[in-house]
Amino acid sequence: MASIQERQEQVIQEFSALTQWEDRYKKIIDLGKTLPELSEDLKTEQNIVKGCQSQVWLVAHLNEQGQVVLQGDSDALIVKGLVGLLLRVYSGATPSEILSTPPEFLRALGFEGNLSPSRANGLHSMLKQIKLYATAFEYLLKTKK
Repeated sequence: MASIQERQEQVIQEFSALTQWEDRYKKIIDLGKTLPELSEDLKTEQNIVKGCQSQVWLVAHLNEQGQVVLQGDSDALIVKGLVGLLLRVYSGATPSEILSTPPEFLRALGFEGNLSPSRANGLHSMLKQIKLYATAFEYLLKTKK
């Protein structure tokens, strides 16, 4: 599996080809449409990402290879696309890789300057939640040894 850095570079290449923001939004929305829906039993208060204007659920577990497997969903299509983008970059990586790789793709793609402030805050809240999961799993792995 590709590293987070390699996945970020793939995402940057894909989005850099789209020079208009409307096209980038369309691509994000399309990503949201392809993201598998989270089962209703996982859409709990415990899995809601705090700090998002729309409803966002993020769930994580550690697989046998020590990789963080992420699932997510949102009730807003563009936000669901952002969830899909984060899952594409971070799901399947080890906790230490998630914690040690900065989200350069967000800056490179201009998301911070082109998303509405509430969406940008939500994106950072989702990223923070992914890093919290990674921190917890890294601790779990260290205490198992």
